[in-house]
Amino acid sequence: MFKSPAEIAFNIFGFPVYFYGITLALAILTGIYAAYFIYKTFYNSENNAEKIIDFSPYIITIGIIGARLYYCLVNYSYYIHHPVEIFYVRQGGLSIHGMIILGIISLFLFSKIYKMSFLKLFDVFMCGTALAQSIGRWGNFFNSEAFGMPTDVLWKLYIPISKRPPEFINYEYFHPTFLYESILDFIIFIILLLIFKKFSKRPGVIACIYLILYSFARIFVEHLRIDSVLNIHGFPVAQLISVGIILFAAVFMTILFCKEK
Repeated sequence: MFKSPAEIAFNIFGFPVYFYGITLALAILTGIYAAYFIYKTFYNSENNAEKIIDFSPYIITIGIIGARLYYCLVNYSYYIHHPVEIFYVRQGGLSIHGMIILGIISLFLFSKIYKMSFLKLFDVFMCGTALAQSIGRWGNFFNSEAFGMPTDVLWKLYIPISKRPPEFINYEYFHPTFLYESILDFIIFIILLLIFKKFSKRPGVIACIYLILYSFARIFVEHLRIDSVLNIHGFPVAQLISVGIILFAAVFMTILFCKEK
């Protein structure tokens, strides 16, 4: 059984430092280092790898803005009445889809500024993203959010009554969907790392494989979650976006292979 600790890790001069923020910072730093290490190892370029360290903070900042904006747009019915809370990032509420979309756009722009191959950067950053996600998902654990349906499995997650949806107020234990996605993200990272050398001569393929694998993982996890925003015919927005990403990545990867021929 899992049980989240207090949300606040400690205080510095009266200001609370949240576990969510610590987890997010650790995920970001690990993801950046992973991208740097992979680029340096497989593309044998110390100079370009160092550039990744230089512009990564900008990519991450833009990505976080995208993650927050996407989350707030999907949950607009709440934030339209609580606009100030849009800035309360420490309380959680970041969407990986928003981060990926704005992150890719900003990555393309910085690849032009630094005169680097966008597709190579795309590959290494998606690898770093998979690892960062596997760590970052634990932020949901500390915030007691993004959990699944009620359950009684051995690895069940206890959710405080204040964090339970009204319709599940009498249930104490739920599926730890954060854990499922964390494990799946780490497996995806390992897979990408193992096949990176094979596809290093075909930049862009690794990124497409990540997008496809992660989207399938997200569709599975989203099926268990109870906080998903419903859209077309009752399907969660995240699942619909994931299907779109799978189709896009499959088409883009096909184009890359056709160009190779």
